[in-house]
Amino acid sequence: MATTPHIVVLGAGYTGLTAAKLLAKRTGGPVTLVNNRDRFVERMRNHQLATGQRLRALTLRDLLRGTGVRLVVDQVSRIDPGQRQVELASGAEPIGYDLLVYALGSQADLDAVPGAAEHAVAVADAERAARLHERIRTGSTVAVVGGGLTGIEAATELAETYPDRTVRLVTGDTLGPALSEPGQAHLYRAFDRLGIRLHEHAPVAKVAADGLLLDSGEQVGADVVVWTTGFRVPQLAREAGLAVGDNGRMLVDGTMRSVSHPDVYAIGDAAAAHNPDGRELRMGCGPGGLAAACAVRAIGDRLAGRTPRQLRVEIDGQCISLGRGDGLVQYAKNDRPYGPMLTGRPAAIVKEAIVRGAGGFGLRHPSLALVAGSRALT
Repeated sequence: MATTPHIVVLGAGYTGLTAAKLLAKRTGGPVTLVNNRDRFVERMRNHQLATGQRLRALTLRDLLRGTGVRLVVDQVSRIDPGQRQVELASGAEPIGYDLLVYALGSQADLDAVPGAAEHAVAVADAERAARLHERIRTGSTVAVVGGGLTGIEAATELAETYPDRTVRLVTGDTLGPALSEPGQAHLYRAFDRLGIRLHEHAPVAKVAADGLLLDSGEQVGADVVVWTTGFRVPQLAREAGLAVGDNGRMLVDGTMRSVSHPDVYAIGDAAAAHNPDGRELRMGCGPGGLAAACAVRAIGDRLAGRTPRQLRVEIDGQCISLGRGDGLVQYAKNDRPYGPMLTGRPAAIVKEAIVRGAGGFGLRHPSLALVAGSRALT
């Protein structure tokens, strides 16, 4: 490997963009960032996009200006680990690499239930979120499927923005199952305030043009179905012969390096990162940011001949917006609710600050991620 290796980063989400900028700064070598669009998508705001709110325009070229990172706007079609190169859908010349950082994220799994792909709309990507905004204009009843963070934020944002619509949330579990009892109680109060009709312990068997068929046989009518339950990752890693788990996430060690290919690292939703006790980190911006910082430090340490430190995430947090004026912040230690809970307008302010920082100041000053990530290394 060259003294200053050519590093290729796939995906310019929160983790990929942060990693590319940090690697260029810390290694001083060439870094190429490949992404399928020329702008940055604030995925944590997609539920706002779905209600027609105007979001700031963030172009990747602007965010990369002065960093030395080369941007390639194209779709990755294949990874060839043997030749150490990435092939592109446009047919352009393959991009060779010495080190590869795989940060292609996740997308909604619309194939999990019959009819979802044909009749439901997801909010996991900007294009579908914008499509939802168009569809809801002519719909009077909206059914949001999924009681996790994405579903909660989508349902409350829709109900607040369109108080004349009937909004339902349908989940196979309880609402916000990872939260404490007081946290769940606050969600129930918020749903009551917004008039959201809740269907708990109601797995969906089928999605149709006129709504949902539940496992129980009950029909839930809806003009628009919003799909927020279940996520899947791209199959590129599996197809390339890289070690992946049953869910397709790349298997990595404690430094985010592939367990099968030492010249490949994976971060964010596409990586199956684990704590030392074996717990797999959840998908999400918070854990993904810590994993990105861990990978960047590990790459720098190995290039310098040092032994890298391992990722260890004990404290995690769920920061949920419940419309524009309400929210909930709940921390967890080793996957159990931990510490005081913040609700109401103060929580909404904290959530907005986090999202604004992650999609603005944090991306322009990614060294902050290393500072935060250093606390999660052992």
